[in-house]
Amino acid sequence: MAKPKSKKTPARKPVKAAKRTAKAVKKSAKKTVAKKAAAPKKKVALKPVRTAARIPAKPEVRRRKTLERRGAERAMPRPVARLGAGKYDTDLDRNPANYQALTPLTFLERAAYVFPNRTAIVHGKQQVTYAEYYARSRRLASALVKAGVKKGDTVAVMLANTPPMLEAHYGVPMSGAVLNTLNTRLDAAALAFILDHGEAKFLITDREFSATMKETLKLAKTHPIVIDYDDPEFPQSGERLGSIDYEAFISEGDPEFDWVRPSDEWEAISLNYTSGTTGNPKGVVFHHRGAALMGYGNVIAARMPYHPVYLWTLPMFHCNGWCFPWALSVVAGTHVCLRWVRAKAMYDAVAEHKVTHLCGAPIVMSTFINAKPEERQPLPHVVEFITAAAPPPESVLAAMADAGFNVTHVYGLTETYGPAVVNEWSNSWDALEAGPRAAKKARQGVRYHALDALNVLDPETMEPVPADGATLGEVMFRGNVVMKGYLKNPKATKEAFAGGWFHSGDLGVMHPDGYIQLKDRSKDIIISGGENISSIEVEDVLNKHPAVMFVAVVAKDDEKWGETPCAFIERKAGFEHVTGEELIEYCRQNLARYKCPRYVAFVELPKTSTGKIQKFKLREMTKDVN
Repeated sequence: MAKPKSKKTPARKPVKAAKRTAKAVKKSAKKTVAKKAAAPKKKVALKPVRTAARIPAKPEVRRRKTLERRGAERAMPRPVARLGAGKYDTDLDRNPANYQALTPLTFLERAAYVFPNRTAIVHGKQQVTYAEYYARSRRLASALVKAGVKKGDTVAVMLANTPPMLEAHYGVPMSGAVLNTLNTRLDAAALAFILDHGEAKFLITDREFSATMKETLKLAKTHPIVIDYDDPEFPQSGERLGSIDYEAFISEGDPEFDWVRPSDEWEAISLNYTSGTTGNPKGVVFHHRGAALMGYGNVIAARMPYHPVYLWTLPMFHCNGWCFPWALSVVAGTHVCLRWVRAKAMYDAVAEHKVTHLCGAPIVMSTFINAKPEERQPLPHVVEFITAAAPPPESVLAAMADAGFNVTHVYGLTETYGPAVVNEWSNSWDALEAGPRAAKKARQGVRYHALDALNVLDPETMEPVPADGATLGEVMFRGNVVMKGYLKNPKATKEAFAGGWFHSGDLGVMHPDGYIQLKDRSKDIIISGGENISSIEVEDVLNKHPAVMFVAVVAKDDEKWGETPCAFIERKAGFEHVTGEELIEYCRQNLARYKCPRYVAFVELPKTSTGKIQKFKLREMTKDVN
């Protein structure tokens, strides 16, 4: 391999503004989490339900003659007082005819009405039409209400990417309750905290996760009614934790149930929890308005035509699957469920069902491009792959293109309903050389249509930083696809919304063309000898080395410099001979010397269930790196 031309190491000058910004954001990022869990609630009485009854695979559903929902006239917002009302505000009030609260629940209703026989869900050999999908969701809502669910109650689900998870995204809010999708990779203690904090009244759980959930229920103070899901396509042997079977439960529900429409679009639709890397996780509350707008926003950002076929490689527990369970109903698309992310299963699904779209972290791309020859299948067409997290290296983008995928880079947080920023690609950039083109791809991009404003601000003055692609600031969001706030945590909510913007905690720059680019998380910036070092910049260089499959750079305590970069690396097969010294020398040829890692460790990187590298664990591991 030819060595790149060595870069001259610049003199190390103090960068006061950048240092001040990094410290200010670090300070603002230290937020406390509400520690007091909710007191145990009284058990909800439930009549015994037959466990043997099974709903037919294709139930006969009566088609509604109209999209009107009975009782829609009750769903009126509270009057809004207007100061200095003029002619356009006089005798022009809201009424049921001209105003209804936004909600994504109507997306499924319309799809079932317009395309009743179109395939909505594929799961193994099972196929569900839109009429059946809508009917089953209404059955679930009806059964929950019969069982005692009240408006504003929390229904938790511990499910894989299976049909009941999709049904829960409609059925639970149709009952007036709030959906809490549990991260299937969390331990029992974290899950018990979530059940208690959210005050879950019902729990729908897959038998695959019985061992963890059994321990969770022992630790939890709340005592939800447990409903077990037994996957008929991929049977699991886990213990049943309740006395109620999911199919028997919804069979008691009414497929024509007059579901509960939100009276106010500000009402909560779902509860999601942050990763909790610095303490107990925070409960992020989504509202109906934001979920509805994200339904449209995703269709635009993902360039979805009518009737796309979407493969579920992204966990639906992650930000409600970036709101795609709701978005796909807008265009009457087909959900292809995938219980486990495996290379052969993904290639088989793409080829068999002619998948057009999928989402996932870089780990999913790696699974595709590193698949064995016998696991691969030729793709029927170019497949749109939407990815978040760190921008893919040029080598990965090239390999994905060779495999038949077009990659779109997005960015967001749990607090913004998943991705709210997209790297809108200009065709003129295709003519650029590999390096400049990769630099364009590495940028996070511009705001979603559904997001009102996106900027990079100085967190102390709340003024925009210069759009020079160099001045560091904090990325901030404003608009209708920002969370309601953190459940039972007013202090953290107030801090997150300080100055009328949502503070992401991510450090970035604004380019002259209005595209933002992340440089680091505030807590991940490395301050070495008074200089700010972007871990992302170092990782970008290392990712270009042919031996590197995955890399994460974190700060390691240093007596002389305060902090110094430490690189944790997973090598590709066949490159086990590459040493840390070689990689450090490679960095010296491509980076200012003070930015180069002084330590390299070869390990299997700890990752979340969505493929994100857990840097907080690596920071602990630096203590053992010599």
